[in-house]
Amino acid sequence: MENIEKNITPSQAPFRAGGFTTSKRLEGIGEYYFSQKLREIDELNKQGKNIINLGIGSPDLPPHPDVVKVLQEEAAKPNTHAYQNYKGSPILRKAIVDWYATWYGVAVNADTEVLPLIGSKEGIMHICMTYLNEGDIALVPNPGYPTYRSAVKLAGGVCVDYDLTETNSWQPDFAQLESQDLSKVKLLFVNYPHMPTGQVPDVAVLNKLIAFAKEHHILIIHDNPYSFILNDTPMSLLSLEGAKDVVIELNSLSKSQNMAGWRVGMLVAAKNRIDEVLRFKSNMDSGMFLPVQLAAAKALSLGKDWYDGINAIYQERRIKVFELLDLLGCIYSKNQVGMFVWAKIPATYKDGYALSDEVLYNSNVFITPGGIFGKAGDGFIRVSLCGSVERFDEAIKRVAPTLKGVTEKL
Repeated sequence: MENIEKNITPSQAPFRAGGFTTSKRLEGIGEYYFSQKLREIDELNKQGKNIINLGIGSPDLPPHPDVVKVLQEEAAKPNTHAYQNYKGSPILRKAIVDWYATWYGVAVNADTEVLPLIGSKEGIMHICMTYLNEGDIALVPNPGYPTYRSAVKLAGGVCVDYDLTETNSWQPDFAQLESQDLSKVKLLFVNYPHMPTGQVPDVAVLNKLIAFAKEHHILIIHDNPYSFILNDTPMSLLSLEGAKDVVIELNSLSKSQNMAGWRVGMLVAAKNRIDEVLRFKSNMDSGMFLPVQLAAAKALSLGKDWYDGINAIYQERRIKVFELLDLLGCIYSKNQVGMFVWAKIPATYKDGYALSDEVLYNSNVFITPGGIFGKAGDGFIRVSLCGSVERFDEAIKRVAPTLKGVTEKL
């Protein structure tokens, strides 16, 4: 041991002494908000608080029974446990193609324009690592999904916000976009139906976005997991003329098929984009368990009855969320879609964090503060529809007494 210690260089000494340091790419990257908050909620539950969590969009309903049956049957076979094709099972790719044709009216080549993913969150990271060099810029929506920012930063890129405002119907402001130096912009993240605001797609705006991307040689990343939830007209950005030239679309079975924990998503784009992302992805994983892929293919074959049934449940729940928001004195649109309800908080609160904390600590109900999605969300909260009507009734029952004094001031 003595001889080994003599051979340690100065640069190695902190490591040997236990002085571990993280990589520079983690600078400015905090732990995911919900990861932290769930730990806090767990501690409160250990104290007997029995917190009602209305924050996270994790479907509480199961997949279709036929989907589970396929998983069980395929997993019982002796020949389904090997490594899989890096581009995914041809059966799953064909199912994705059929799904896009049936619901979005988009023609896609199963061999060259589809890449199954271990969840679309993985795809966001793959795309950033594939296209961003140190200092490259990605335009990210504010408010928007926090993972866009984290993935860009981890890849060495720079995040630049483009603001979405209530007065502009949560749509991009093209004057703001054009006023920026776009010379180093490589990616633009967009997400309609929008999370967290529930804004539906606007075809005219999206066509302008495609033209903007073509003019400035920017790749649009369209994150599209909410198109079936409480939305009568599911839409793919790839359905618009010329989109495939500048768009990569991410999609997911987490929300529309109730398969969040299964981790199945997809990337749909032109062949060159698929090949480019695959160069990175193929070095990161060895594909999904085949029975999961085959079950996912079954899920994508479900008909309109499946989506109608799921949405009938969410519709009933949303009515209860509206009741809760009325009790809180919030303002909201009844035209929003998706798995959440976005609402403006009363002026009596400093921001959404203050309202969220009051409800959590006084009523044992957790609601997401809008500020976690960007500064533009500070004056808002977001409520998840992933809970039974009975849970929402109990949340209303808990919140009502503690807000009596507040509502009297409103």
